[in-house]
Amino acid sequence: MPPQSLSDLKRKDLLQSKGYINAEWVSAASGATFDVINPANLKKIATLPEMGKEETIAAIQAAHAAFQSYKKTSARQRARMLRKWSDLCLEHADDLALILTLENGKTLTEAKGEVTYAASFLEWFAGEAERVHGEVVPTANLNQRVLTFKQPLGVAACLAPWNFPIAMITRKVGAALAAGCTTVWKPAGETPLSCLAQAVLAQEAGFPKGAINVVTTLEKVAEVGQELCESKLVRKLSFTGSTRVGKLLMQQCSQSLKKLSLELGGNSPFLVFDDAKLETAVEACVMAKFRNSGQTCVTANRIFVQSGIHDKFAEALTKRIKELKVGPGTEEGVFVGPLTHDRAVEKAMSHIADAKNHGGQVILGGEPLKELGGYFLQPTVITNMKTSMITTREETFAPVLGIYRFDKEEEAIDLANDCDVGLGSFVITENMPRMWRVAEALEVGMVGVNLGLLSACESPFGGVKESGYGREGGTQGIDEYLAVKSMLINVAN
Repeated sequence: MPPQSLSDLKRKDLLQSKGYINAEWVSAASGATFDVINPANLKKIATLPEMGKEETIAAIQAAHAAFQSYKKTSARQRARMLRKWSDLCLEHADDLALILTLENGKTLTEAKGEVTYAASFLEWFAGEAERVHGEVVPTANLNQRVLTFKQPLGVAACLAPWNFPIAMITRKVGAALAAGCTTVWKPAGETPLSCLAQAVLAQEAGFPKGAINVVTTLEKVAEVGQELCESKLVRKLSFTGSTRVGKLLMQQCSQSLKKLSLELGGNSPFLVFDDAKLETAVEACVMAKFRNSGQTCVTANRIFVQSGIHDKFAEALTKRIKELKVGPGTEEGVFVGPLTHDRAVEKAMSHIADAKNHGGQVILGGEPLKELGGYFLQPTVITNMKTSMITTREETFAPVLGIYRFDKEEEAIDLANDCDVGLGSFVITENMPRMWRVAEALEVGMVGVNLGLLSACESPFGGVKESGYGREGGTQGIDEYLAVKSMLINVAN
């Protein structure tokens, strides 16, 4: 029987109930707290300190003090600590997955997958730490030599979302620590326990006092965020979340001109062409749409299907979705867990209602599953979708799938690009020239061809337009935390 509660943890110290500042577990100075809720049954699973400006300043100061010595560590030293952290994640994967499932709602299978994915970033950036190279630049003036080298920026603020609370921390923090930066973490208030467990393991891996700090908050997010943005001691801020909040953070960071990485909202198009293999299209769509109950940054939000395969695809996809088991993430065989909070259910229902009002036909699902006791929603399929519907403009972030029909390739590209954001996309085709044409024409940061996943530690992750800028992962990820310095040398005799 799979583990069911936090009492099943093998390593009890991975469950922490305080923030982490300057290598100490601390409460909020005010004594205020907030509860962490299991979205599958709405029961409290932990109580954490409601931290604010005072604790954020302390965390920043601790990170800044630690940076003075940490920046002088060798790349080899930093790589060894990152590798040890990665190994610890894998060693305690079952416990980490259980914590994640109970606070986020995703299935244990998905949670274990996220732990492995998170550990891969630590291993990847351990390697990247020793591949930070400068260069010798050919000069026009023969009496000079020009060299460049890269140095860590300083304190990095890492703001993680609730949908991937482990992987988004390691993707940011792994790059920062590899570069020689020290860090302040701000996990989402809905899912802070996974982040705190990572702080336990990072400490065990040998990172020095002050290199890692965790500020927990649910109600004072704006206060904490503003301090991280406006502090002159913070030289880098990385944020994954909504476009609206990303724009606000960008404005607040403008006073100190700190370097930003923003991975913001997506509205990923999923394009199925007539020449696609039906089974490939269906399985890729299920993965792209229903993974994490539709709550991923690159979830397929607009399903565009060419007329020749439209009816067969809709029928086969609906049949496959009917097979997906809905329930608590700790239950065997469950594929779709609860949404993480009540606002997600409300938003999804408003999108379904809008689609129906504009002529959409709900051929599967469409209702909350209140009898399950948590934030559950029936996997939903809507056909006869139109571009006037809200779902066309906004991420639904739920297991709600709308199918649009198109006739020509050019039409599909225009529909896909008619969007303010551009994070991920999916193209299902057996035509190689078409694959290239469409991939190059889509206004997005990432394209998945004949698959439903876009994530790998060695692949840069990020978007264009209002999906933000900067890249996480890949060889580009560590550069977000580095500054290039030039040195000009007079060699005249």
